[in-house]
Amino acid sequence: MQITISHLNKVYRGDIQALTDVNLVFHNGMFGLLGPNGAGKTTLMRILAGILRPTSGTIQVGEHNAESERGRPAIKRLLGYLPQDLGVYPDLSAREFLDYVGILKGLDERKTRKHRIDEVLELVSLSTVANRKLKTFSGGMKRRVGIAQALLNDPKLLIVDEPTVGLDPEERIRFRNLLSDLGGDRIVLLSTHIVEDIAQTCRSLAIMNKGHITFQGSTIELANAARRRVWMVTTSGPKPEGDITVVSTMNMGATVQYRVVGELTNPGAIPVEPSLEDSYVWLMREKRTPALSGSR
Repeated sequence: MQITISHLNKVYRGDIQALTDVNLVFHNGMFGLLGPNGAGKTTLMRILAGILRPTSGTIQVGEHNAESERGRPAIKRLLGYLPQDLGVYPDLSAREFLDYVGILKGLDERKTRKHRIDEVLELVSLSTVANRKLKTFSGGMKRRVGIAQALLNDPKLLIVDEPTVGLDPEERIRFRNLLSDLGGDRIVLLSTHIVEDIAQTCRSLAIMNKGHITFQGSTIELANAARRRVWMVTTSGPKPEGDITVVSTMNMGATVQYRVVGELTNPGAIPVEPSLEDSYVWLMREKRTPALSGSR
């Protein structure tokens, strides 16, 4: 399946431009949408999920046009959505909550619904705690319940908005692995401001900033964007200065090691291979962003 977003704009009351001429194309597998908080990612996710209507532009999901009377309900049947803040009923068990959501999603036949709930609980590794109340769950377990409810209708498009925020490192890794496993025969759209989540799960991505798409391509292409712009500087003197951004600092006792991105003329600087995070920092530097506004 292919999703094509063409010239999408969203303007809120007060003439607040949330999305500006957004153009994206993505296919089956994991696709990352990366950008800082306030970039417009959640607005785009909510439009794709049918919660918001765009001001202008078109969205094509497979053969369905999101603006047509037939297309909107057809897309919703293909869709699973985990919003950034999923409201749950704390006094329900995981199984009871999924049963409730399944009814809302039109899984009316009780036996079929129960079988599907058992399947998704197993998939997200919650079968053994399915009868515990949700108020006893950790944050990571609640996020897995969120994925379970999104998968009840076996969606061809799964939208996940900031899924690892607030999770501890172990739960974040588990959640990323789960998302990667789900991306085989469907589109999984992962929206996040955490570069590592994209690096570990996605081959393709887009970067959003201030409502614009500033980059679309592969993770390899993004990493290459900062080639010859990343340096390691080890010094016992002052912090390196210039048209640079410090990505990381490591205290080594008598010296301090800086990883920096930018234009550097320090004679002691050693060029290093860019990581995805380095390239993201490079592209998000304000004066670099407009140069990529025409990226495919």
